[in-house]
Amino acid sequence: MNGPEITCHFAPELHLFIAAERREGRTAVVTDGSSTLGHVVESLGVPLTEVGQLLVDGREVPVSHIPRADETVEVRPVTRPQQVPGAPLRFLLDVHLGTLARRLRLLGVDAAYESEDIGDPALAARSAAEKRVLLSRDRGLLRRREIWAGAYVYSHRPEDQLRDVLERFAPVLAPWTRCTACNAPLRAADKDTVRERLEHGTSSTYDVFAACTSCDRVYWRGAHHSRLEAIVDGAMAEFGGAAHGH
Repeated sequence: MNGPEITCHFAPELHLFIAAERREGRTAVVTDGSSTLGHVVESLGVPLTEVGQLLVDGREVPVSHIPRADETVEVRPVTRPQQVPGAPLRFLLDVHLGTLARRLRLLGVDAAYESEDIGDPALAARSAAEKRVLLSRDRGLLRRREIWAGAYVYSHRPEDQLRDVLERFAPVLAPWTRCTACNAPLRAADKDTVRERLEHGTSSTYDVFAACTSCDRVYWRGAHHSRLEAIVDGAMAEFGGAAHGH
């Protein structure tokens, strides 16, 4: 680039995306004179999915703003909770976020998930077609223009990933209402109707069952239930009261 020089300041929340030398204070950036500010910010490593307000000399500008010489740019993170206008709040997770997808479903959150790597173009296309917020740790994927909306998942630990998504988007939580295997809604199931799909010990020990409305998987409060209940209780205690619909 050999055009106007601007000065950029990135919020601390965005520092992990940029080179170390650009993290302290204000940093000089030479632009090409024709690229948008959004393009400049992305070229420095920050996906636009993670950018909130862009301020130029103190006034908010759109990502389409063309930087001019000597402008001072402040790049802020998205405001939390983040509003996603124009569609019910639904998610699409890439192949690396299977545990997060199952935990979101456990809480009743609509979380589609590709168990196989279908490729970035196909994921982006599904995000657009189904109006789903694409969750990923792949910055390149989040830079694809065709995605409906996207969000970077900041941690590699499922516990922290779940808290991050719940804090950022504040989805309505409805635990135990969605199939963790396929994402479809659950329905109450009579013991007699599911008996043939149960092992004898399960049939004689438990009386309350649910079945998936799509894949027919049967659920009951088995030995693993206390671990799942701890995840649900923790999420509801922290985020259940503040949840709101879209």
